Amino acid sequence: MCRSIKTLRPPVLPEEATEDEIRAAALQYVRKVSGFRAPAAHNREVFDHAVELIAAATAELLDGLEVRGAGAVARKAG
Repeated sequence: MCRSIKTLRPPVLPEEATEDEIRAAALQYVRKVSGFRAPAAHNREVFDHAVELIAAATAELLDGLEVRGAGAVARKAG
């Protein structure tokens, strides 16, 4: 149903994750959990809201992670 969600933090990614990469991962997560690749019109609002919440939580997680020996990992504000 969906491709694997990739790790979004350095050093797995050579650079910091972009907003597009974070949103794509959130979308894949919501698709997997909901079982819908594309929701019906009556589910679109809740589906899109879930993607935005998960993207925001993911960005917050990545902003707060510390990688051993690398100090704090900070994403650039988009």
